[in-house]
Amino acid sequence: MTTVHLLVLIHGMWGNPGHLSELARIVRETHGTTTDGTQLRVLLAEANSEDSTYDGIDWGGERVAKEILDEVEKLENQDDKVVRFSVTGYSLGGLLARFVIGVLHQRGFFNDITPVNFNTIATPHIGLPRYPSLLSSVFSSLGPKLLSRTGEQFYCVDKWSATGRPLLEVMADPDRIFYQALASFQHIRIYANGIHDRTVPYVTAAIVTEDPFVEYQTSGIEIVRDEQYTPLVKSYNLPSVPPPREARPVILSPQWFRRHKPGRPLLPPLLQFRFPFNLVVYAMLPLLIPIGISLAVLRLSLATRSSRARIRLLENDETSKEKLINILAEIEQQMEETVVEMVDNPSDTETAVVASGKSISKSPKEQPILTPLQHKIAKSLNQLPIKKEIAFFENVVNSHAIIVCRDVKRFEMHKMGEGLLRHWANSFIL
Repeated sequence: MTTVHLLVLIHGMWGNPGHLSELARIVRETHGTTTDGTQLRVLLAEANSEDSTYDGIDWGGERVAKEILDEVEKLENQDDKVVRFSVTGYSLGGLLARFVIGVLHQRGFFNDITPVNFNTIATPHIGLPRYPSLLSSVFSSLGPKLLSRTGEQFYCVDKWSATGRPLLEVMADPDRIFYQALASFQHIRIYANGIHDRTVPYVTAAIVTEDPFVEYQTSGIEIVRDEQYTPLVKSYNLPSVPPPREARPVILSPQWFRRHKPGRPLLPPLLQFRFPFNLVVYAMLPLLIPIGISLAVLRLSLATRSSRARIRLLENDETSKEKLINILAEIEQQMEETVVEMVDNPSDTETAVVASGKSISKSPKEQPILTPLQHKIAKSLNQLPIKKEIAFFENVVNSHAIIVCRDVKRFEMHKMGEGLLRHWANSFIL
């Protein structure tokens, strides 16, 4: 009989297993067999792909949990025994991973299997924050509507528990199985993009409440890179007083043009062409932008509509209901006690909210606007022994895909994230 360390990789929103193929390749190259004969097996979760990712962290998590249990059973039928378990989630996949381990914990999965490594990469642990801009306000309003159940959970406007608490709040509650399952892992490490992640900003990926990399080009922040793992930040120092700003150059002067020369591409990779074709693209932008936005909204609306229909079927299916009941029962058993505590100590609750609000310092306008709930979630999760790593990709439009080398065959720049994946694989305890 061969003993197995099962590593599960979970992709993100709109994703598929191919997005994490580089993680699978590198970790297989790095790890073979341990001294006690335990072998690494990698499972690229595929039960919750593409449009299924709209259906919520909970329903997606249930699908992946079943896929894991089926894989363990399959290995046992091959005379292999899973003795260790690890999981890495990318983007939405990190939230799915936190839900999945709660499901597995509830079912006694870890009674005989040791939880070892828990990793996330660019995951919105405290939900998607809002920024003081019109575009961010629009996304915050439309996101819950255009991304179905997952969008509601991203923005913490869902009422998942019996008392109406959002799922992310429940998952960050030390008294709930999700948090307890996470705390049982021997090694917890998360990776976050310090800059240019337009999808999952630094504060939520790193579980912090303020962003030290805001205006990093003018704030005077000193960043020391990791020489071995190029994209990673070894350390940084943000001065309490930023250096004086340079005087603004005269408009249309050579200095003005140099200052306003873009340091990174203005367009996403799909729209980047060489001269003279780039001029054609720029000329067509007034037409392409509204068409693109209209098509995106239509696509999201149709996918959300399909997702709502699937969710109704799942909620009406008795066999599917049983999957969530095991977790909900655990929550509801303590609900009465929680309500009694809130009634007996109303001042404590009020103080917590006020304290969370006061913790926001006067910051540059680019700082995120976090809710008291997001502060609460961050504070709770930071009680865990989490190791945090920061990636720093300059001169890119969006670093979200680069951090996992999501599509190196189509986009050469995605190879920039390989150093981070090497660090992840070398830090993995087999």
